[in-house]
Amino acid sequence: MTEEVIVAGWMDYAPDDRRTMLEALVELGRHTRAEEPGCLDYAMTADPTDERRIRVYEHWTSQQALDEHFTTPHIKDFRAAVAGLTRAGVSLTAHTVAGSRPMR
Repeated sequence: MTEEVIVAGWMDYAPDDRRTMLEALVELGRHTRAEEPGCLDYAMTADPTDERRIRVYEHWTSQQALDEHFTTPHIKDFRAAVAGLTRAGVSLTAHTVAGSRPMR
């Protein structure tokens, strides 16, 4: 049985860089969700209480799907688009999902 993977955490950028990064992430998210069958969810959002922070949430069918994500043309385009931005901090963790159940 393949275990799902969740990536969660945050990235910090200078406020002007955060805006540019979020714009690039919107485009990346469109491609990731539409073109990668192993992607169950992919969301990068501005933290409403911290002008530097971007919250990260990714849900993948497997570690292999996540690994393949990093080899896609849209990841290469994204990296080129944000190459000049300075990340001030980061905390990202990959979690292997042992089990899931609906919340009620």
